[in-house]
Amino acid sequence: MHNDAAPAPKGLFSRAIGALTNSLRAQLLAWVVLTLIGAICINLYLSFRSADATADLVTDRTLLASARVIAEATHVDGSGTVQIDIPPAALEMFDTGYGDRVFYQVITAWGSLVAGYPDLPHPKREQVGEDTIFRTDGMRVLMLNHPVVGLGQDGTVSVVVAVSHNSQHAMRRKLWLSDFSKQLVLVLLAGLVTIIGLQRGLAPVLRLRDAVRERGRQRLDPLDPNMVQNELRPLVHALNDHMERVQNQMAAQRRFVSNAAHQLRTPLALISTQASVAARETDNGRRDEALSALRSSTWQVTRLASQLLTLSRAEPGSRRPRNDTIDLADTARQVLENLAEEALRRNIDLGLEADDTSVHVEGDGTMLREMLVNLVDNALRYTQPGGRVTVGVGQEGDTALLWVEDNGPGIPEAERPQVFERFYRIIGTEPEGSGLGLAIVREVVDGAGGAVTLGDAAGGGLLVSVRLPAV
Repeated sequence: MHNDAAPAPKGLFSRAIGALTNSLRAQLLAWVVLTLIGAICINLYLSFRSADATADLVTDRTLLASARVIAEATHVDGSGTVQIDIPPAALEMFDTGYGDRVFYQVITAWGSLVAGYPDLPHPKREQVGEDTIFRTDGMRVLMLNHPVVGLGQDGTVSVVVAVSHNSQHAMRRKLWLSDFSKQLVLVLLAGLVTIIGLQRGLAPVLRLRDAVRERGRQRLDPLDPNMVQNELRPLVHALNDHMERVQNQMAAQRRFVSNAAHQLRTPLALISTQASVAARETDNGRRDEALSALRSSTWQVTRLASQLLTLSRAEPGSRRPRNDTIDLADTARQVLENLAEEALRRNIDLGLEADDTSVHVEGDGTMLREMLVNLVDNALRYTQPGGRVTVGVGQEGDTALLWVEDNGPGIPEAERPQVFERFYRIIGTEPEGSGLGLAIVREVVDGAGGAVTLGDAAGGGLLVSVRLPAV
């Protein structure tokens, strides 16, 4: 027969531990209380030592007083014999209600027993109490040497008084319990004050939490840093910075979607029109012309969609970053081999200038290749037949250099900052394009920690220079 209720305490304990570790209030309270408990444990130990010393001191003072009373009652009779009548007060001062047993001994300087117990042990030092064992019982014992008139010069008697530990232990216990009760009250008061302080101290944090919760999904306006303490204001500033970045990213996405929809609308409408024309056309020549235009428009839409996807992948945070180590010169050779057929078709001299040494960079290998493809493709598009496009790779110290040079129309200096914006096209340019090529280049280069600049090529044309950290 199984008992399903058995694991309950373990689960309850686990939940309690989880609640403690996940609660800031509980953790702060636990640290404060544990610190107080540790300090109080040390204090209680010291209090115990102090109570023990106090009880020993009081007992020793009582033993000394008793020994003095007994010593002062000692005298010499007419025959020269030492006599003593033990005063009741000498023993009654130990009657504290704890049933202590008292023993005494009076002996002369030459060792003769005058009164008391002959086997009572002596302490090592005079007037200093010591703990000892007498007849299997623990005792506190003290000895006093006292001069007696009539015994001659330097005549003294030694009075030894011993008492059991009942009263001494009771006094020590009372003193320690008194300190313990005070310390316990102190812990409770400190815990209560800590709870109240935490409640008041965490109130601004709770207000910040409520302010964040009450906001709608579209509200990204900054929070007021003055609603929390100075130590928490950096957190509010960090939240405001994060919301500002999210707001900028959302705005950029809205612009991107709007621009993409606008760019796709025209070629898709053209494809629809060309398809309708091809379907209605009965003349084979005209139908082939319409189908050729349809294929061209379809290719343009496909390239636009591909560039949009590449640009989306190049944006920061769009996917997990990769740290590939690639040979920039080898990658340039592969790209030029793939675009050689297009260059031959357009009668453009496509060349590569690179040393035999490798130039290695770190980054997303796929995106760096796409960057180079867009640079060379742009150069081929804007270079007239019979022109030239040259790709160069080199290294200067810790910097890898990549440049693409053509003898096309170039870009006016006033418009060079704008050509890196998405969908921006220079007015009056003949080749059809999406205006995304250089935008993709900038996103990829920024993601790799590099820089891209535009300049004039020797003899006219455009020079695009890319600088990347070399490894």
